[in-house]
Amino acid sequence: MTKICVKNCNFTIIFSLFLLILSIMSHPQTKKCTVLDSGPVTSTIPLISFLEQVQETALNTFGPNNFDPKLYIDFSLKSNLSVTQQAFAKLPRTQNGAVSSDVLRKFIQDYFNGAGDDLIYVKPADFVAEPNGFLPKVKNPEVRAWALQVHALWKNLSREASPDVKKHPELHTLLPIPEPCVIPGSRFREVYYWDSYWVIRGLLASHMHKTATAIVTNLIYFVEKYGYVLNGARAYYTNRSQPPLLSSMIHAIYQRTGDKNLIKKALPALIKEHEFWNSGIHKVTIHDSKGCSHNLSRYYATWNKPRPESSTTDKETASTLSDAADKQKLYREVASTAESGWDFSTRWMRNSSDLTTLTTTTILPVDLNAYILKMELDIAYFAKVTGQNNIAAQFLEASQSREKAFNSIFWNEKMSQWLDCWITCKDDQTWEASHQNQHLFASNFIPLWIKPFDSAFLAEKVMKSLASSGMVRPYGIATSLTNSGQQWDYPNGWAPMQHIIIEALAKSGSKEAYLMAEDIAIKWIKTNYASYKTTGEMHEKYDVDKCGDIGGGGEYIPQTGFGWTNGVVLALLEEFGWPQDRKLDC
Repeated sequence: MTKICVKNCNFTIIFSLFLLILSIMSHPQTKKCTVLDSGPVTSTIPLISFLEQVQETALNTFGPNNFDPKLYIDFSLKSNLSVTQQAFAKLPRTQNGAVSSDVLRKFIQDYFNGAGDDLIYVKPADFVAEPNGFLPKVKNPEVRAWALQVHALWKNLSREASPDVKKHPELHTLLPIPEPCVIPGSRFREVYYWDSYWVIRGLLASHMHKTATAIVTNLIYFVEKYGYVLNGARAYYTNRSQPPLLSSMIHAIYQRTGDKNLIKKALPALIKEHEFWNSGIHKVTIHDSKGCSHNLSRYYATWNKPRPESSTTDKETASTLSDAADKQKLYREVASTAESGWDFSTRWMRNSSDLTTLTTTTILPVDLNAYILKMELDIAYFAKVTGQNNIAAQFLEASQSREKAFNSIFWNEKMSQWLDCWITCKDDQTWEASHQNQHLFASNFIPLWIKPFDSAFLAEKVMKSLASSGMVRPYGIATSLTNSGQQWDYPNGWAPMQHIIIEALAKSGSKEAYLMAEDIAIKWIKTNYASYKTTGEMHEKYDVDKCGDIGGGGEYIPQTGFGWTNGVVLALLEEFGWPQDRKLDC
């Protein structure tokens, strides 16, 4: 039987055997605590398996230089799969099975549409070149001109699925969505989950409320169809989600529009998404040092094979492992790390120089649980707005329980930060805390963004910790202080982390924290502008040590576009403005 600690462990409630049996029956397929890879695997469509063969053949034919495995998985078929497979099987090959470059290029041209051809450019209905009341705090004409150019990028990044995607879904890995969307850009040709939060924040600064609402409508559709928001709008993303920020998107839109119909439409989907993150494989029951039991959440993809969009890369990573079971477990960890959005980082690795030591599924992440805490508070707020007081009370209680877990499991008083907790199996159903990860990551400061932790007193403690940590670099906040070659590590800075931490400091009520937030925002805007001036592009990530330098590392070349970067620049300019006499150069 299970002990649950309530009110700081002053007493315990012993759950009945009936409730325990009921809990087990609710998720009979999964042991919640195991070191083996025994979790579920989502089935996929036959097209994906075939495109992985094409991907591998292309790597062997064209070589690794500038090779992007995702390109081949994003192809759509010109005719049915069996005809295409037969033609592929008949391609002339050398004795070692290789296909010549000319033959493979002709086959691709004859049987596939280009990656992204099943998405159509569409001008957003609410786009105007210079919106009325756009960024009123921006007084500097050079900054205003640049901001309008960034605003214009929404037009370039807007897409809708072609009619053929809905008519012939078997020919596409792209999934149909009901409304137009805004994509990140470059190789990321489809809508993505957590990217969309910062896209929406930028769209709201651009007064494009209709486009922002359409993005949320698409994500709600995923919850209704699949039970959760997918990583992205591709068939190969159905095995995982991403950081759950749907409620935050809806809250941001509602604050601007007061659209109660959106709240009413979204609330059932948000409750369903909350269940996804707080049951089955994502739910972790953990005992703290006082013997108290807490329910928290982790990342855990329903996949234990190479990710189709990176199949050749994942196979190469796993090639140092000889045991098939070890490879399966690694593939599970790789996909689960992709669910975190931080793919990849030493944050998830036992050995910072060895990607095969990923252990994401045995980590309780600070940021994930902060986002879920915010989801609980948002649902309680939305329920209250729509007069559903029982639901409001239920989710307020859930948020209070998670807040207690934050203080017990994540908070480190000595560092004045919240730290990821690494966990170990206690028995088949429960885990226990092993240790906090005391390395420095931007995620250690994310809970300050959430209402229970946004007091001026706490903000000043956390601000001083951030200021002395070495994380605040000359041109933004580093993702970590470990230069591993992974893209979610030093010296890279990412727009989402800048925005969350800056906004958390700015809204804390501490004047000192606000000034620090503004200083970081100015530096981040300057490096974005310097890079734009040199390259004519907005980039996915930046080197926070060098003004105007783009970020690097990871498994693909740096990307441009770029949805969340654009959104954060516009949101920061809306909040802080830019005085006439402030210089923009580095």
